[in-house]
Amino acid sequence: MSLDVAALRACFPSLSSGTAHFDGPGGTQVPTAVAQAVAATLTAPISNRGSVTEAERTADATVLAARAAMADLLGVDAGGVVFGRSATALTFDLARTMAAGWGPGDEVVVTRLDHDANIRPWVLAAEAAGATVRWAAFDPATGELTADDVAAVLSDRTRVVAVTGASNLIGTRPPLPAIAERVHAVGALLVVDGVHLTAHAPVDVPALGADVYLCSPYKFLGPHCGVLAADPALLAGLRPGKLLPSSEAVPERFELGTLPYELLAGTTAAVGFLADLGGAGSRRERLVAAMTAIEEHEDRLRERLEAGLAQLPGVRLWSRAAERTPTLLLTFEGRDAAEAYRFLAGRGVNAPAGSFYAIEASRWLGLGDPGGLRVGLAPYSDDDDVDRLLTGLREWLAG
Repeated sequence: MSLDVAALRACFPSLSSGTAHFDGPGGTQVPTAVAQAVAATLTAPISNRGSVTEAERTADATVLAARAAMADLLGVDAGGVVFGRSATALTFDLARTMAAGWGPGDEVVVTRLDHDANIRPWVLAAEAAGATVRWAAFDPATGELTADDVAAVLSDRTRVVAVTGASNLIGTRPPLPAIAERVHAVGALLVVDGVHLTAHAPVDVPALGADVYLCSPYKFLGPHCGVLAADPALLAGLRPGKLLPSSEAVPERFELGTLPYELLAGTTAAVGFLADLGGAGSRRERLVAAMTAIEEHEDRLRERLEAGLAQLPGVRLWSRAAERTPTLLLTFEGRDAAEAYRFLAGRGVNAPAGSFYAIEASRWLGLGDPGGLRVGLAPYSDDDDVDRLLTGLREWLAG
């Protein structure tokens, strides 16, 4: 199927400003249906979950609907879907919970490619437990992180391997099934940061081999919250710190305090919006079709953008992996990427500069904290956006 981008763009009120958004990796724009779902939930009778009053039933239905929606998006059991304030917060909670069973001699693996949200929680948890942190490095020349790179730092003492599904800095998509095979062979768990991947491709968590998968709806047209997905049996074996009267059930035991029902309703609406792009079939089938079409659309624009960038003098492209999301990192010979960011912003083109919390990856590439200009495509990106970006960069380079 093909994506009707003009019809899709008409659903986003913010696009009427005329801004060309290449800042999707930092958070996407929101369609009207999502905003309406949030507002409707905030103004409906609602309270803590239960089955007696209308307000209780509304809250309960909202939570269950959001779990079912995310289960369909990720190909998982709804009983293993946990909601939290953000993917970062959920990762910190998970790391602290898992680390309760670690001690000296145990090992945790993180990668140089990852966003710090899938590094620092594990480093801090390991330090608190006296465990050892081992680092898997990617090839800065190609941007590739291979299964062999991860296997090189595994041992029979490895407890957890944390790896990204796709780099939010350079777009690299590591070969997760191959990595999972190596990780599981030593008896360790694989925790995947899918925040950036989920926005750009169909996701099947079991097929990827992830034991735990995290993502954020605000990266795929939804509101700001976090999602953790795992086999309910795995979650049942973990004992997080929680309030005494709060539920012992899975997944509720991992959700601290009352959930933001309006954000969960917005998440359900975002998943529904994506599913509606996918034609006929079950919601899961429609989501796979829609995300496949989005991936094809974004890849076409990425190739067109790369061809245009290749014609510009002094531009260096750091996104080189064979498998990657439509996320490009650029630097400019003798010029600061932050200057390009400001120049483009003045012309209604949002393409921010920096290291974007992927500070280890930026340092490994030799860029450090300043990073580069990140150009990220989204489902609502179109050819006119690409033309405006290339024209803006051409003008800036000539100035």
